[in-house]
Amino acid sequence: MNTNEKYIQRCIDLAQNGLGTTYPNPMVGSVIVCNNQIIGEGWHKKAGEGHAEVNAVASVKDKSLLSQATIYVSLEPCSHFGKTPPCCDLIIANKIPNVVIGTVDPNSQVAGSGIKRLIEAGINVTVGVLETECNELNKRFFTFHQKKRPYIILKWAETQDGFIAPLERDEQKPVWITSNRSRQLVHKWRTEEQAILVGTQTAIDDNPKLDARDWKGNNPIRIVLDRKNRIPNDHNLLDNSIKTIVICDSDTKQNTENCIFERIDFEKEITTQIIAVLYRNQIQSVIIEGGRQTIQSFIDNNLWDEALVFKGQSTFTKGITAPRLNKHTLLDRKNIGQDELKTYKNHD
Repeated sequence: MNTNEKYIQRCIDLAQNGLGTTYPNPMVGSVIVCNNQIIGEGWHKKAGEGHAEVNAVASVKDKSLLSQATIYVSLEPCSHFGKTPPCCDLIIANKIPNVVIGTVDPNSQVAGSGIKRLIEAGINVTVGVLETECNELNKRFFTFHQKKRPYIILKWAETQDGFIAPLERDEQKPVWITSNRSRQLVHKWRTEEQAILVGTQTAIDDNPKLDARDWKGNNPIRIVLDRKNRIPNDHNLLDNSIKTIVICDSDTKQNTENCIFERIDFEKEITTQIIAVLYRNQIQSVIIEGGRQTIQSFIDNNLWDEALVFKGQSTFTKGITAPRLNKHTLLDRKNIGQDELKTYKNHD
């Protein structure tokens, strides 16, 4: 790993501190180096607050060193006014002579204009250092801007014999397949992604909260399919405690502060319509949690990026079969306590 790669890797490590808190902005890290010594670091923590470059410059004690320094940043510095001023202006104003950038920002408001502005100001700019790693860091942000849809993560748990639920349920709702440790990990994931989606039957049968009560962090936006408004008003998903989007085919219910009703045509293919609703609501990532029919519809329409599949220790003998992936690559396999977790990536 050469010097530029070393410092861009440090930018990536810093940026990851913002996972789950920067939406709708990307995760970005920045490092400032002078005479082979790091003199400043920063990362973007929350939308509306200082960007990575701003925080890095602010952390430099001796600002006179900036005119001799190199600033490293995992994503192209912004060149437009949003909730904060352009980072390009900050770099130019501080007379930082060298900028090393991991990857170009796909947002149409930036998309190379930041690099152009720095070069026109006489700054030495290097682009494309650890580009693949920087793109992976912001896979959600890049998918949203390049594919005009959220990054889609499928998640389910199945038994040793390949079922995700029994045919009939007793008093226990939901029926747990995995351990407490695996369920806590799922709650951690919920703090990292912007939204979580379930189908009607899962919402009725399990009455889930879809929150992150077992992990510290933000609750995801809840998305639920409810074509005929069958979910009882006293169920958790309609309690107005967390922002919830109900996808239905009628306008008989009125929006409230935390509950939005979005209408689609259920007589047509619904997954692309669901994705359009999420994109319109500026949702960059979503976990599809169930049930089987909902998950399989996203697989069959090739609308998924990643799948997280738990295998527990129990067996059902008969029940509702687990979804079946196509066009997939196994990325990782590990044990979470007694459960096995496999991570798959879509070929396409």
